[in-house]
Amino acid sequence: MEPDGAVGGVPAVDGTLSYQLPAEPMVADTHTELRVTTDHSFVAFYAEERDGVVRALALTLGDVHLAAEATDEAMVRAYQRWDRIGGYDNPAGWVYRVGLNWATSVLRRVRRAPKPHAEVDPTDIESVAEPSVRDALARLNVSQRSVVVCRFYLGLSEAETAAALNTRPGTVKSRLHRALRTLQSDLHHLKPDGPEEHA
Repeated sequence: MEPDGAVGGVPAVDGTLSYQLPAEPMVADTHTELRVTTDHSFVAFYAEERDGVVRALALTLGDVHLAAEATDEAMVRAYQRWDRIGGYDNPAGWVYRVGLNWATSVLRRVRRAPKPHAEVDPTDIESVAEPSVRDALARLNVSQRSVVVCRFYLGLSEAETAAALNTRPGTVKSRLHRALRTLQSDLHHLKPDGPEEHA
């Protein structure tokens, strides 16, 4: 889905918003002015956050094409509700959650799970993360991976992660604890000291 003026009413990111003042003074049309302001703020949000959300979903799903499609679907929904979503502390977290839910629904509808990273063309997501980190994330289940991505890739707090994933903070904490234990084991060679050498 291409985010342009023809699809879901989403304006093109590189387009300019034109709003001509009437030649004669008139009473301000508050709704029109609000719409122009809303459009402009959404365009800025889209330009700043879209690629990051795609990368976050690609890490979670292991499929950059599905991630891009899910992000664009979620961005359309964010635009339709921007007067509310734009006021959130972290609208990108909302877009991530909606995109993840949409992708999960698509996968369920076609009765297939996210592709194991081993079956994904490496060029598909190689630019998303350092290969050993990507491979370590691939060994986590999707629920653990989504918590790690929210906390460390999107920079959400524990409470924001819980809200973004529509779960409890305690669940976030336990999933994160298990995920980090696995990642520390898999990525010990990336520690600043490096692996210990034995004589």
